[in-house]
Formats: sequence, structure tokens, C-alpha cells
Amino acid sequence: MAILEVDDLEAGYGEVQVLWGVGLRVEEGKLTTIIGANGAGKTTTLRAVSGLIRPFGGKLRLGGEDVSRLPAYARAQRGLVMVPEGRQLFANMTVLENLEMGAFSPRARHHRAANLERVFTLFPRLKERAGQKASTFSGGEQQMLAVGRGLMAEPVVLMIDELSLGLSPLLAQQLFATLGRLKDEGLTILLVEQNVHLSLALSDYAYVLAEGRVFTEGPAQDVAAHGEIRTAYLGL
Repeated sequence: MAILEVDDLEAGYGEVQVLWGVGLRVEEGKLTTIIGANGAGKTTTLRAVSGLIRPFGGKLRLGGEDVSRLPAYARAQRGLVMVPEGRQLFANMTVLENLEMGAFSPRARHHRAANLERVFTLFPRLKERAGQKASTFSGGEQQMLAVGRGLMAEPVVLMIDELSLGLSPLLAQQLFATLGRLKDEGLTILLVEQNVHLSLALSDYAYVLAEGRVFTEGPAQDVAAHGEIRTAYLGL
């Protein structure tokens, strides 16, 4: 069952159109990934879906509800939660304060204690340094905190933009292992990721964007095995 449905999404910045009729289906409890070359429109897709930019056109449904006209905060309150590229943490706030900021909506506040324990179980380092300012963290620790803040928002769909960006291969593998654990727990994840190998290995379904359009889609293992896609669009 598709928990998130995107139809004919068109979006861009000012007069520059980036997306042209993008359609997506994100199945409940699955990990869906969007991959493609730089400039293909991956991040723009997540920004439009989350409401951070206003689309030029298209329809968006979450759990069957049309949320196309809702602002970003209202989408987040319904569980459409984004972990943005670059983490965008509150640098002068502590780990705990950053996590608490994730639980701002009424539905998330009801599960604050349970979600905090869940985050600390997934990322023990965050628990150890709960009183430390986010600005003092390494890039990998900041990414853990960004994902943890997203989980505090009680997501129905957790959207993650460039999980491994700027991280060492070891840290990237550790974070992908955490995503696998979350998927096994039944969390629905929509991922944009530059590390094609790791993302396709973990994903259930994949979309390949090229020049703002869906070039192809299918089960992740099929996309990974497609020679033309690997060469022309993924740079493999």
C-alpha cells in the first residue's frame, strides 16, 4: 500500500523549472530511494514534497489525504518529516535540546519519552553527550543527531536528503545499518543519496531521475543491475 503518492509534480526556483511531471509511490514500511546524477532534481523533489518550496503543479497524498496545499509545518505535523541536506542543527543548543525541538507537534509530544529512548538506543553516543552543544560534534555525530531529531517528530514517512554526504565510508556504513534497522522496525523511508551502491543495496524500490523527470523505476536490485542506467545516469 502506498502511504505517500506524488503525481505530476512540477517545481523549481523562481522562473527556473527543475521538475517536470515527477510521479512517485512510497510503499508503507519500505525504503524507497531516489538516485541520479548531480542536478537531476533529487533534492528539489524532497523540498517540494515536504513543502519547503511551493510546487508549480501536481498532487501530493499522505495516507490518502490530499496535502498538496498544506504548508510545511502542517505536513510535518501529519508525519511527513524531513532530515535536510547539511543537517541544519541548532548549533548552540545541546543534543537533548535539538532532539526536543523535533518533538514540537502535538502528536510527537505524546510519544516524546518513548522516542527519546528509541533515539538513544539507536545512537548511544547521543545519550553519552546529551548535554553537549551540537556545534562541537563531528560530521558523523551531527548526522546521527539530525536523524534522531527526525525520529523525535514521530514520522509516518521519514525523508532523508544525502545521509552520507561528507562522511567517511565507515560512518556511512554505520548510518546505513541504522536505516536498515529502522526499516526492519516498519518505518517508511524516502531517501535521496549520492552513494548509489549503499542505497540500492538497502532499498526496496528505486527511482532514477534525469533532467527533472523520472527516467526509470523499479525494484532496487533490478535498477542496480541495469547496465545502461549504471553507465549513463549513475556514473558507475
